[in-house]
Amino acid sequence: MGYYISPRFLDKLSVHITKNYLNLPGVKVPLLLGIHGRKGEGKSFQCELVFERMGVEVIHISAGELESPDAGDPARMLRLRYREAAELVKVRGKMAVLLINDIDAGAGRVDEYTQYTVNTQLVNATLMNIADNPTNVQLPGSYELEPIQRIPIIVTGNDFSTLYAPMIRDGRMEKYFWEPTREDRIGIVGGIFAVDDVNREDVVRLVDSFPDQAIDFYSALRSRLYDEQVRRFIQDVGLERVSQRVVNSTERLPEFRKPDFSLSHLLEVGAEIVREQERIHEMGLAEQYNKSLSFNRKLGDVNHSERDHAYPPAPPHSASQQADSFYRAYESPHQDAVQPPQAYHSGNGNGSGGSSSYSGQPSSTKLTPEIVTEANRILGQGLRLGIEFVDERRFRTNSWNSYATFQGNPAEAIAALETCLSEQQKAYIRLVGIDPKARHRLIETIVHRPQSKVA
Repeated sequence: MGYYISPRFLDKLSVHITKNYLNLPGVKVPLLLGIHGRKGEGKSFQCELVFERMGVEVIHISAGELESPDAGDPARMLRLRYREAAELVKVRGKMAVLLINDIDAGAGRVDEYTQYTVNTQLVNATLMNIADNPTNVQLPGSYELEPIQRIPIIVTGNDFSTLYAPMIRDGRMEKYFWEPTREDRIGIVGGIFAVDDVNREDVVRLVDSFPDQAIDFYSALRSRLYDEQVRRFIQDVGLERVSQRVVNSTERLPEFRKPDFSLSHLLEVGAEIVREQERIHEMGLAEQYNKSLSFNRKLGDVNHSERDHAYPPAPPHSASQQADSFYRAYESPHQDAVQPPQAYHSGNGNGSGGSSSYSGQPSSTKLTPEIVTEANRILGQGLRLGIEFVDERRFRTNSWNSYATFQGNPAEAIAALETCLSEQQKAYIRLVGIDPKARHRLIETIVHRPQSKVA
C-alpha cells in the first residue's frame, strides 16, 4: 500500500535527524524535535513512514511508561532506551532515533487536578539533562568516561503548553506544528483507499465533504465499510459459535469480498460517524453526573469566558436544579408536602404563555403555547435543539435519553416533539439548547412530567 508522506513533514524530520548526526561548526543543534497538533492527524504514523523511508532504526517509548509505582524507574528507563539507540548505531551502522509518543499525556500538566508526581519531575529533569549532554548519558550507580553516540529524540503530542516550560525552550527542543493542508489530506486519504481503487476525484470530494475531520476519521470510515459483511458472517455462523469458528477451528478464516466503495456509500457511512461524534459532545453526561467538572477549566483556556458572555445564561430552573430539588423532595420524610419545581417557561412573564410561536415560525395545535415558544426561541438563537426523555426512576439519577436533535428546522422539531409527547406520556421530557460550535449546553427546560398536564 503506497502511503503518502507530506513533503513538509519529510523535510522537517529528515533535516532534524541528519543535523544531529553532523558536526556543524559552532552550531548548537536542539536534540529534541516536538511534533504537536490536534488529535488524529497522523503525527506518529507520518513519523514511522519517514523513518522507514530513511532507513532509520527506532526505539519507542509510550506515554504510559513515563509513570511507575516505583520512583525513579521512568527516568532510568529513558536513559536505558537512549543508550540502547546509541548501541544500535554502533552495531548496525545506521542512524537511530528515540521516539516518545503522546508525551503530554504522560508528562503534561493538563489542569489543576492533574497529579504532579516525583516521576513526572524526574522525567522532565532527565530529558533536559540528556538534551544538554547528549553524549554523556550515564546510568545510576555507574560512570563511563567514553562518550556515546548522539541520538535525536522525537516527541509527539497534542498540547505542548502542558509540558514543563524549561524542557521545551528553544535550544533544547525544536517545535513543529503539524496541520495537514488540503493537498496533504487528499494525498493521505488517497493512500488509505489506494488498494480499494477509489479514484482521485472521489477522494477529493470525500475530503471536501468532511473538511473538519482528522485523518483517522477516514481510516475509521474504511473499517466501518466491512461491518456489514462481518455482521452477516456472525449471523451465518451463529452468535454462540462465532468464537469457536474464529479462534479454535480447523477451517480457514472467511474471506470477505470488497465492499461498496462508491462515493455515495462513503458519504453515507461518514455522515453516520459524524452523527456519533456530535452525540458525544451534545450529551455532556459527565458534567451532569459530576458537577465539579463544570468548574474544571483547562489551564490557559481563555475561550470559556468569551463563550459564557456570548450566549444568555441557562433558565433559572435548569435540569440540574430541578433534579436537585427532586432529590431533596424524594429524600425528605414529608414527601407529600414537597412538590418538584415547575418547568421553566418563556412567555410574557405572567405564566399564561402568550403567543404560541414567533412571527413566521411554526405553531402547534397539540402543544401548549409555552412549549412551542420555547422550542422556537432555542432554534431562533441559532442553537441546536435536543429532545430528551427519562422515566421516573432514572430521573432521580439525572440519566436522560436522547430522542432527537434539530437545527434550523422548526417545523420538523415541533412535529418530533408532538410525537415524543404522545409516545412518552409516562416520562419526563425536556428541551435542550446546544451551542453547535462550542458543543456546550446552554438551556435545559423540562416541558412534561408524568401523570400531569403538559407543562
